[in-house]
This record gives sequence, C-alpha cells and structure tokens, in this order.
Amino acid sequence: MPDINVDSSKAPYFTELPPLSLYIHIPWCVKKCPYCDFNSHAAEPELPEQDYVNALLADLENDLSFVQGRTLGSIFFGGGTPSLFSAHHIGNLLDNIAKKVRFSDSIEITLEANPGTFEQQKFADFRSTGINRLSIGIQSFDDKHLQKLGRIHSSTEAKQAINMAQQAGFDNFNLDLMHGLPGQSVDEALADLQTATAFSPQHLSWYQLTIEANTEFYKHPPRLPTDESRWQIFQQGQALLTEQGYQQYEVSAYSQPGKASLHNLNYWCFGDYLGIGAGAHGKITLQRESGAAQLLRTRKSRAPGDYLNTAGNRQITETIANDEIAGEFMMNALRLNQGFTADEFNRYSGLPIAEINAGLELAYQKGLLSIRDGEHIQPTEKGQLFLDDLVALFI
Repeated sequence: MPDINVDSSKAPYFTELPPLSLYIHIPWCVKKCPYCDFNSHAAEPELPEQDYVNALLADLENDLSFVQGRTLGSIFFGGGTPSLFSAHHIGNLLDNIAKKVRFSDSIEITLEANPGTFEQQKFADFRSTGINRLSIGIQSFDDKHLQKLGRIHSSTEAKQAINMAQQAGFDNFNLDLMHGLPGQSVDEALADLQTATAFSPQHLSWYQLTIEANTEFYKHPPRLPTDESRWQIFQQGQALLTEQGYQQYEVSAYSQPGKASLHNLNYWCFGDYLGIGAGAHGKITLQRESGAAQLLRTRKSRAPGDYLNTAGNRQITETIANDEIAGEFMMNALRLNQGFTADEFNRYSGLPIAEINAGLELAYQKGLLSIRDGEHIQPTEKGQLFLDDLVALFI
C-alpha cells in the first residue's frame, strides 16, 4: 500500500466547500409502473402545475442558507415524469431559480422524459427554456417486455421520441435501459442495446431490473432470467458497449468520451446537492466559523398533497455523524470505475485519507482495490463484482 498517511482528525474540515447541484422532484406519472419504488403517483387529469412551482420556489427559499455563495453546476428534474409539466411552467421555475442562485457558465440542466409524453413542439420549447440535456426512459425496445414492465409506450413510440429529441435540438441525451427483464433472453437484451446505440446517444444508463419492496413486482414476483443468463447479458453487453465507443464510468452509467453526466458525477463524488420537491433528498456541507464543518441530510414531505399544503417548507434535517462520513463517501465513490485520489477524499469528505487506511489495507489484501497511476484508488474487477463486500469494509 502506498504511503498516503497524513494527520488524522474526526471532525471534517474544508478549505473549499464541495460543488453544489440541485435536484427537483416532480412526483406525477401517467401510470405507476409495477417495478418502480420511486416517489411517484398517478396523475389526475389536471396537474397543479402553478401551485407546485410556487411550493418548489418556497422550498428553495427555505434552503438558500445552504448555498453559501456557491454556483449551481447542474440541475436535474426527476420523477415521476417531469415532462408532464408544460415548458411554460418549467421555464418560469428555472427563471426564478436563477434569480436566487447563480448558475455556472457550463451548467447542465437535465429533464427526465418518457416516450408517452413526447410532443415535437413541447420539447423544442423545453430546449428554449434552458433544458440542455434529456434523460429518456426507454427501458426496452421490445413491445412484449414493455407490456410486462407496465410501460405506456410502444417500441415505435420510443424510437419516435428519440428522433423528436434530436430534431428539437438536443445534442446531449441519455437513454435509460433495463436488462434481466422477465423472460428476457441474452439475444433480446443485446438487441435492445444495439437499437439504442444505433441512435448514438451521448449517454446510456443500463442497469439490471431488481425487485424492490413496496412494488407490485414485490407482491407478485415475475420469473426473472437465471443468474447465469443475467451474467451472460452483462458480459456481452459490456463488450458491445465498449465496441461502440462507450466508456463505463459508474456501475450502470456509460457515456461517449467527455459526456458523463455532471449531475451524477457530483453524487458519486460525494458533492453537495439541494433537494426540492415532494420526497426530495439533499446532502449539504455547512462550514462553521471555527473551520470545522457539519454534514447534513435533508428530506422533504413525501406526499404531494402534504408538500403543497406546507408550501414545500416541511423538512427533516439530520446530521451525518463524523464517524459515518468516510463510509458515506466510500459508498458513493466506489461506484466510479476511476475511483478517487487521496486529495479528492479530503476535498469531498473533509477528512484525511488516514481515516480509511485500515479499510484500504484490507481491501488491497483481498484484491478488491488497486492503485492506478500512483494515485487513483479504484475497485478491481473483483471489487466491482463484490461491491457490497468492498463498501462494507469502510462502514
């Protein structure tokens, strides 16, 4: 193990606060999918768009003290299905946010959208509001699998949505795809990837379907492919994406060179983010006059009705205990293929690398971590395969 020891202290200390992002949750969908455990709710015929925007702005106002002079590096509209909202209301919201918090010159602003909500003019209008990146929830290009997943769109509509996004001027978009679907063969999973890469998306989120508690699939489990079949899908899918020029930079994220999601990277690097909207979570570093810092988790009222009734101001704030900070950092950073450096550990956690030396030593011995270029601490192939075991060494 390389000599990277420095003086240790339990209290985090920052010479410069971590970067800041903003997550905005829109909780409504056309229909709740049977695998989804996100805070999403079937939409009524009329959405309370203006009331919700007002609540979001009140929510942000309540969190402004957390900004501490920083600029926003990214904004992400997640859900639910944010594209159910009109471009008018999204644009009004962004205009008002910009009056409260400065945007970086290179800010990335992402909107999640589902194919069943695409209209050509609407997405051109989204582009004009400042949205410069889309994340399109495809999941599969196979109609029978889309039906099993409870999706409201067809394969044809998925392809049309991608074409409309490109025609609307979006030159930076992500496609969400799942694999290991009920009854899915290796060939079918690879066909989904081949169809997706034919559109040359700048980014792909390709992840395995998991059965989560509090979902319909949990109550009535579908028959999933065998472990062997899912492993073949993963191995052959990885090879296909590499051949097509996509770089895996996180467990389930792949991008063309230079097109990794800035918002997602800030999460995995343990950066700060404000979370506004029903059920939204945030992570904040508060710098104290003494030089020591305090790390906080925030979460907002989960039910849309409660959130609207309190104008977005009901919040639970919890302190991350000093002895839990290193583990929280590792839980995020070890998802990144490139890993992290000792300087990055200090910059984002506020702690010296000595805080995790015992765990690092054990991980090296087990073959779960390696050192690249003399400074990058990163998971080995074995470490990626047994990521939960690796993370457990630091918690």
